[in-house]
Amino acid sequence: MTDYGHDLVLGTFITPSAKDPARAVGLAELTEAAGLDAATFQDHPYNAGLLDVWTLLSWVAARTNRITVSGNVINLPLRPPAVLATAAASLDLLSGGRFELGIGAGGFGDAIHGMGGGSKSAGQRIEALSEAIDIFRGLWDAGTRGMFRYDGRHYQVPGVKRGPAPQHDIGIWLGAYKPKMLALTGAKADGWLPTLEYLKPGDLAAGNAAIDEAAATAGRDPRTVRRLLNIMGASFDRSDTALHGTPADWVEQLLELVLEHGVSAFFIGGDDARTIQAFGAEVAPALRAAVADERGTSQRVAGIDYDALPRELQVRSVGPGDRGYERVRHTYSYKGSPGLVIQPGNAEEVATALTYARAQQVTISVRSGGHGISGRSTNDGGIVIDLARLNKVSVLDRATRRVRVEPGARWGEVAEALAPHGLAVSSGDYGGVGVGGLATTGGLGYLARSYGLTIDHVLAVDIVLADGTALRADETHHPDLFWAVRGAGGNFGIVTAFEIEATEITDVVHASLVIDAAEAAGVLQRWGKLVEDAPREVTSFLALLPARRGQPPIAHVTLVYAGSDIPAAQAALSPFLGTGPVLREQAQVMPYAAALHTADNTHHGHGLSDSRSGLVEHITPEVAAAVEKIITSSHVLIAQFRSAGGAVNDTPADATAYAHRTQNFSVLAATAPSRARQLDTVWSELYPLLNGMYLSFETDTSPDRLLDAFPDRTLCRLLTLKAKYDPDGVFDKNFDLTAARKLPVPKEG
Repeated sequence: MTDYGHDLVLGTFITPSAKDPARAVGLAELTEAAGLDAATFQDHPYNAGLLDVWTLLSWVAARTNRITVSGNVINLPLRPPAVLATAAASLDLLSGGRFELGIGAGGFGDAIHGMGGGSKSAGQRIEALSEAIDIFRGLWDAGTRGMFRYDGRHYQVPGVKRGPAPQHDIGIWLGAYKPKMLALTGAKADGWLPTLEYLKPGDLAAGNAAIDEAAATAGRDPRTVRRLLNIMGASFDRSDTALHGTPADWVEQLLELVLEHGVSAFFIGGDDARTIQAFGAEVAPALRAAVADERGTSQRVAGIDYDALPRELQVRSVGPGDRGYERVRHTYSYKGSPGLVIQPGNAEEVATALTYARAQQVTISVRSGGHGISGRSTNDGGIVIDLARLNKVSVLDRATRRVRVEPGARWGEVAEALAPHGLAVSSGDYGGVGVGGLATTGGLGYLARSYGLTIDHVLAVDIVLADGTALRADETHHPDLFWAVRGAGGNFGIVTAFEIEATEITDVVHASLVIDAAEAAGVLQRWGKLVEDAPREVTSFLALLPARRGQPPIAHVTLVYAGSDIPAAQAALSPFLGTGPVLREQAQVMPYAAALHTADNTHHGHGLSDSRSGLVEHITPEVAAAVEKIITSSHVLIAQFRSAGGAVNDTPADATAYAHRTQNFSVLAATAPSRARQLDTVWSELYPLLNGMYLSFETDTSPDRLLDAFPDRTLCRLLTLKAKYDPDGVFDKNFDLTAARKLPVPKEG
């Protein structure tokens, strides 16, 4: 028996007849109405009697809301792979992640040649398909910097910018029958998609074995390759078809294919409306239940009722054993093994996901980008509501600089989207950070001293509360909630969109210095004084790294001048050369978006998971000496200062839940988990010198830390609002205010 454990995908295999175009679209709409999961279409572009499948796929995706669409299978030789990659990513983005790429090497050589697609032997077509898969994945990898280049035997890509990245991890399904194609499926593809009528007895088992062997040889887990099956002859009225008999008989026949041969996706051909309706209404529910019964709980987590997951979320969810689970289970800092990751595509689905998750009575985590150090946006055995699909960025009103940003967008994407409009939002120093966590906590970025915190320019939010209610909060609508969301937002709901006032900026002057920090305390004091004396256009970060291999500690200083006035920037930045002995220096004018470094956003729980955070008004001799002791202790991997002050301190302390408006610097120290206890020891000498805390860099989420993060009056007000908007403490994974109710906090007023 071979059951690979994938969730079931049940759909249709539709003939795209040009004689009746509306019928093909109607059958796809019927597929969705019947409760099925996918509509797929033949692709024979050399057949004048058929519609062009790419045009049809786009049309069907626009006419439906939930189902996955795919060619079955796309003919590669007539579509250049670089263009096909862009088309696939575009359709996936436009459909909200509802496209999968079924593709074949092109077996009709004469017909392809007759259409101008060239002539290749069977072996050459397989080689070309292998190269095409590499090109697909390379171009979809938009998170990797630099041009994509490929020099293959059959395809060459001399140089092109990567992207667009698809909405979700598009599955590449190969129509394969012969040994070389099966080997390619195991080595590189995400699914095997044959047609049952073309298989002889024993071919399914042999094909699985060949794919499994090829996957293992390539260092892949064979279970990650989904097994799919087209069934063209299916009838409730005849006995000589591949599927026959009553709906109950179909369930028995399909169940055997799932359990014995690992097939987890079935596409029914024949273009018969009655068959489609019965397949969705009678066969699909019974088959899902039968598979669940046979599988038991081997892939499922106790306490989660997977069968109760609303249908509209089933295609947007990933669980243990599913392809893509490894990409969503961890965050930057923390490893996780959630029982289910739900990726809603709009605010309504967020509310549905939250209502479902609450009913399961398991741990609930909410994730925007997953890069947060303080926020626990994964868990073990619970449910993660992942907002990655809510990632749109738009300019609502250029005149007032009002922009709308969804929480799953990354700040690098926001910067790139706003750049053509001459706008930017200050948002940290790393473009891979998700919008949601930062824009509800603070936002101390490269433009902080000229722009302020990100939250200082949030004008309104759309938010889903703990009870599933969706509402808008701004200065006139639920102003108390609006106040709380800006600084403690993770405690009050799931924000599904932010309206933010951007600032006018295109280019910045970005400079970096590497400084010998053998006299670390002196370097810190000089840098701190220079920052406070600098014009507001200057924001600076300083990272202090411990000595390595006999070398002194090193200070990496980043300086950003908001604007491209080179003489003014030179005058403002040159004094920083006096911070200490300069080992390297570099400065250049660049777009603001280019200053936000972005690397691979796939997380593996590999980041620094123990850090301490605080705020200071000035880098005094005492502060500098304490930090020098920290960095020379051998227990800390990095200490960092970020400049605040300037525009950050223009906002009144009571205007937002972030009340620290006199401090000029944020300071943190971070280390590996094995040294957490030592970190606390060395941090304890700096702690009495601190005045407040910046939440995003603190991993100690004990209730006492809330007294550092929020002054008494602010914390008291937050506790009152927590009881109003989240009385059950649903949102408790990022400095839980509910746990602070027992702290000795004075009553407000």
